[in-house]
Amino acid sequence: MKKFNDLIDECEKEITEIFPWDLEEILQERQPILLDIREPYEYEAMHIANSINVPRGVLESACEFDYEETVPELAKGRDKEIIVMCRSGKRSVLGAYAMKQLGFENSCSLKTGLRGWSEYEQPLIDQSGNAVDEETADEYFSPNLRPEQLSDNN
Repeated sequence: MKKFNDLIDECEKEITEIFPWDLEEILQERQPILLDIREPYEYEAMHIANSINVPRGVLESACEFDYEETVPELAKGRDKEIIVMCRSGKRSVLGAYAMKQLGFENSCSLKTGLRGWSEYEQPLIDQSGNAVDEETADEYFSPNLRPEQLSDNN
């Protein structure tokens, strides 16, 4: 039986990934669509300025017209550069893979996700547009697993 990381490994072979320092350079040169596919509560806590939030669960329908979830910027953006991001870079692999299947040839995943972006000391903002300090980001991105969520206990 396949596990989550097996699926990620398979999809990684089919997509492009960039590191935070690559994104920093890209943002100095041009303005791609920054697509944050985390849940709304995650996005509200902190995100990269000028990113749009489309949760992973509605991504495919957000990329098409004629759905309640349609995001016109995405539906019209198959030829645009799109950087897909999440917390750690795993959901974004699945998102970039799905987008590639839908014809978004110039989409890629932010490897290490926003956690890596923060560790690279790049700016994040909260839902009000205020800068998030490094300590708050570090605490937010630190795993907080309950004992029953650990494989050693199952």
